Formats: sequence, C-alpha cells, structure tokens
Amino acid sequence: MDNVHQFPPQIDRISQFGDRFEGKKVKKKRLINKLNAINFKGGTLLVNLRHVKYNHTIVRSVRPLPCLGDELECEWVDSAGNEHTTEFYQFMDILIPDGPKFILVKSESASINNNGVRMLLPDTCNSLCLRKVQRHPCKDVTARLIQNSACFTGELVEFSPMSFHVEIDTSPLETFQWINPELPLNVMFFDESQSFYTGSCRIIKQIESSSTKSFILEPIDKQIRRFKPKEFRGTRQQLVPLPDMIFRHPLTRKLENLKIINISGSGFAVEENMDHAVLLPGMIIPEVELDFAGSFTITCKAQVVYRKNEEGKEKHHHLKNGLAILDMDIEEHRKLLALLHQAAERHSYLSGTVDMDALWDFFFESGFIYPQKYNFFKENRDNIKETYQKLYTSNPTIARHFTYQDKGRILGHMAMLRFYNKSWLIQHHAASASASPRAGMAVLNQIGRFINDSHRLCSAHMNFVFCYYRPENKFPERIFGGVSRGINDPKGCSVDTFAYFHYHSTTSNDVDAGDGWSLAKTEPGDLEELGHYYEFSSGGLMLAGLELYPNQMEMGELNEEYRNLGFKRERFLFSLKKGNILKAVAMVNLSDIGLNLSDLTRCIQVFVIDPDQLPRDIFYQVLSRLSVNFGTEEIPVLLYPVSYAETQSIPFEKRYNLWVLNMQNTDDYFRELKQLFGHIEH
Repeated sequence: MDNVHQFPPQIDRISQFGDRFEGKKVKKKRLINKLNAINFKGGTLLVNLRHVKYNHTIVRSVRPLPCLGDELECEWVDSAGNEHTTEFYQFMDILIPDGPKFILVKSESASINNNGVRMLLPDTCNSLCLRKVQRHPCKDVTARLIQNSACFTGELVEFSPMSFHVEIDTSPLETFQWINPELPLNVMFFDESQSFYTGSCRIIKQIESSSTKSFILEPIDKQIRRFKPKEFRGTRQQLVPLPDMIFRHPLTRKLENLKIINISGSGFAVEENMDHAVLLPGMIIPEVELDFAGSFTITCKAQVVYRKNEEGKEKHHHLKNGLAILDMDIEEHRKLLALLHQAAERHSYLSGTVDMDALWDFFFESGFIYPQKYNFFKENRDNIKETYQKLYTSNPTIARHFTYQDKGRILGHMAMLRFYNKSWLIQHHAASASASPRAGMAVLNQIGRFINDSHRLCSAHMNFVFCYYRPENKFPERIFGGVSRGINDPKGCSVDTFAYFHYHSTTSNDVDAGDGWSLAKTEPGDLEELGHYYEFSSGGLMLAGLELYPNQMEMGELNEEYRNLGFKRERFLFSLKKGNILKAVAMVNLSDIGLNLSDLTRCIQVFVIDPDQLPRDIFYQVLSRLSVNFGTEEIPVLLYPVSYAETQSIPFEKRYNLWVLNMQNTDDYFRELKQLFGHIEH
C-alpha cells in the first residue's frame, strides 16, 4: 500500500535521541484529522516507552483506532511480549508521521495495557523533524554490499538520497569482521528483474543484533557520468506550462510527481524540496511518464545523473536534479522532439503533416529534381507518389523528414532513412531559391539536433549516419567535405568516392565459369578480406556505415520492419572469385522505387578489391547476372574504387562521395560546423 508508514524500531531508537528540529504548534483539530487519515490508510504510529527501573527506552509500533473526540486508542502491531511491556514500562510519548516531519504528542493522562495504548489528547502539541531529510520505508528491494571482494546480501529498509538503512541477515555474523568501517564500500539495489542503483558509500553507523547487522550508509557521489561528456549538448528548453515527471519510485514504490524545469531530447531537470527529496544520483527509474499539462504523455526510462543545491535565498531548501533519458519508444521520442523543435523555431517541423502537392512543387522549383533525374524515374511516378504518401503521412519508424515552412509554404527540406540496422541515411536536402539562406541551414540544424538527441537511445539504432553527395555541389561539399577534412580522422568521419552510372539490362548471362570465374553468395571470410583491402586503401568508415562486416550480414529484422510498415527493403551479397581468389564483392539493395530519388537505395554497389585482375567483360557479366532482380531496364550502379572504372574505360555519369560519421564523434561534427559558419544550433 502506498503512503502506509512503517517504522523499523532500530532506526527510530537512533533517531529519537538525534537532532530534533522544532516546528510549529499543532492544534488538536488538525491532530485528530491526521490520526484518522492514518487509520484510513492502515498506517502506524510509534510509542516511546521508558523502563520503570533501569530508565532505558524502547519503541513499539501501534495502529490507531478511529478518533472521534479527545481520547485516542491504539492497538499494538505486534502482540508478543505485551505482559512484559505493561509490567515494566511506562508511557512517554507518541510520534505521528506528518510528511517529512513528526508530531510529538505528550499526555497528562495515558495508560498502556495488553491491548494497546489509551490517552487523552492535549490541546496543542509540537511538530518536529528527527532528520533534515525524510527517510522513506522500502519494500522488496534487495541490497548487496561489496568491500574488498567480501560480498553481503540483505534488504534495503529505509531510503533517502542522503542516507540508506541496509539490513544484512543472510551471512555468518563472523564475516562482518571483514568489513572495515573506515573504508567506503559499493552498494547495489535491485529486485528480481532489474538493478536500480550501484554506487560507492561511506559507513555512518553500524547496528548489530544476535541475528542481523544493519548499516547506515551515505552515498559519496552527487554526480555520475552516464555517457561520454559532450561539448555540444542538446539545448534545454523551459516550456510553458511546465510538464510534470510522474513515476513510481523504484525503491519506495510510492508515486511521485515533480515539475520539469527544463527539457531537451536527451534529458531534463526537475526541482524538489530538500526535506522530501527522493532522487539519488545514479538511480535508474525504469518508467517515467512526462505529462504535458494533462494533454498527452510520453514514457521513457531515465537515470538521475546529478544533484545540486539551488542557489539564492528563496531556494536554499530546494534541490535541482538532472536526469538522462536512457531509452524511449522511437515514435514517442519523435513527438517530444517535434514539440521541442517547434518551441525553439516556429518554422521548423519534424515529421509534421505535409501537403504532398506542395512538397512535389517544392522539389521541382528548388531544382532538387532536375530534368536528368526526373527522366530516370518518370515512368514510375505513380509508384513514387504512393511511396512518398506513406513516408510523409504515416510517420513510419524508419524515416524522418524535416521541413522549414512559412505560412504553409515549404522553404527547406531534409530527410533521414534508417536503411541499415544501425545506420541512417541523410537525403533530400533542398532549399527554395527564393527563400533566405536560413531555410537550408534551419533543416541542417534540425538534423543535427535530431542525431545529437537520438543516437544514445537504443530504440533509435543509430551508430552511424551517412549520405551521398556530388563533390561538385558546393553546399554539401562545404558541409560534409569540410567536416571530414576538419575532423581529420577517418575513424571519426570519412569520405569515399564511387563512380555512378546506369547499367542497361540485357539478357542474363552467367559469369564465364570456363576460365575459373564464379559468382556466389558471400561468405563471412569474403567480407574479412574486403575489410583488409579497404583498411589498406582507405581506412575510413564505409564498411562500418554500410554494415559490410562478417557479423552484420543479416538484415532480417530490419527487412521485416519495412514489410510491416508497407515498404520493401532487401539486401543480397555476392562474391566474384577466380578460383579461390576473391576479386570483388557486390551488394544488391532492393527497395521501393524512389525511396531515394537518385535510387541510391535501389542499386548495385560493387567493391573491386583486385582492380588489376578483373577484366571489364567479366565485370559487365556480373552486372548482367545481378540486374535480373530489378525488373527495370536501367539499374543504378555505384562502383568502388573510381580508379577501376577509369583504368578499365568504364563510362560513368558522375561521382558520388559517401560521407560517414561515427556517432561517437558528434562533438567533432558540431565543432567543425561552428568553424565553418561561426554559429550552429544543436
């Protein structure tokens, strides 16, 4: 039951003689209402008793009966030993829980018997604090203490962010001598399904009985590093009205509600009163509900990463806590980011509703779809319209689009597509020629904010982002090429160049096997060899971004997600060999026509690893063999390296640079953009 007060006698004997902080006077009317509320919830009170001969005190729990007037009756919670209690002890006072405080009730007329306590209530009594910060009773939380390889398991009895009470009862008492009270120890709190907290603590007190030993522990860290520190963090915004953080506390099981004072797509901060603090740096909260004025809610998994005392005279009793979002459903995260993007820039839309006629007009008017590009997909325009209708109206989890709009007119556009298990493709960057340069930069900033806030979430599946661009296009060359040159680390960001052309499908011809040539399904060892060749020739991120490592061959789960959303996505890998010697690896990507308007998601990519020993006619036979899967006369081909096309006199239409960014290097990305433009939003 929530809000039912249980008091471990060991702790309250300690607290009874600890620091007391006098509070306000409490009148009898309020006292009676408080007692009846505790009775209604099945809670308990504490009775302090003094031995008539030896003068020591004990504490016993009682359950109050309904109080209708001046007299209070309570029943013992534990009936054992009542005769001994009534014979040798006399009543002192009662402690009544009142939020983070207690009400101390003394009476000139009180008695105890085998059933419980009877007393007359005074006209007034005192409110007092036995602790600066309230400790909350815990239930069903296992505690594990570790010091110098000695491990002890017990339970968490009471909790506050400033101290814990842990009781150990499962280890031989002799082994408690292994614990050095002058050294810190590590503590872990967990239940049957998950861990909630691990951290380093100091031992404040030890309490030992014949069968158990208890520790009062103080956590050492007020801040943790959940992730690698970032120079460029997501912008924290203060929304109006302020949303609420609603959660069931993993240690106390109580429902808590705190105001969110600022929020970004990767975390948020809340404020709480010091005397009722419940958040502990390092604690994981499995389910947090972000409530936006009761209109809609978003659920996430979060971890407390820091606690700070609020500055200023009016706030010296307040704590500010920062929480990192560990994971969130990708669609709910889209909703959160869409709200934040709008709050930051009213013209910026993330996967918002788009007038499809207006979008196509924008693509043509901006020059993004130029005559030669349109010529390649004009025959399939109805299928492409249908694909984009689904992409831009149903918000599929595999796609995101970013638009800059003013009065319903699209002025800037950019999109992303999760095309590999852990890699997202950036595509379709365009801005209206009549708009200010801000439109193109705005959607670029939106993409930056999106990847910065999303890549750490497991549900985003974002280890890499990549894009294709033509090196002669000044804007992408300045942005993506400039970032790569500035980072100057091919394992952080790399650019590789492909030759691009359209292969005109002919009757399928098998690769000439008479001379030892064969084309077969790629084996893991073939990708290992491709990796050695690429590391020697480039050393960049191309294979990582395109997931061409031996342990990344399967795309079944992603393909299934595409199918469930009404899209097509398949990948096939083939190896060309002469005898047992690998000459090239071909990757066939099959997807909906126009998913990428340059058809770079529906093409054949060939990686030649032995350019000097692969004749041109064999290369064309490979394309002929693979082209039967497409069902169209013209098949886009990306060929790596470009030097092979040049030496073999293979005509190609243009070059495409493949840019790949490792998401562990987002700070480098933003730093280079700042160097290029002087200011960048993130």
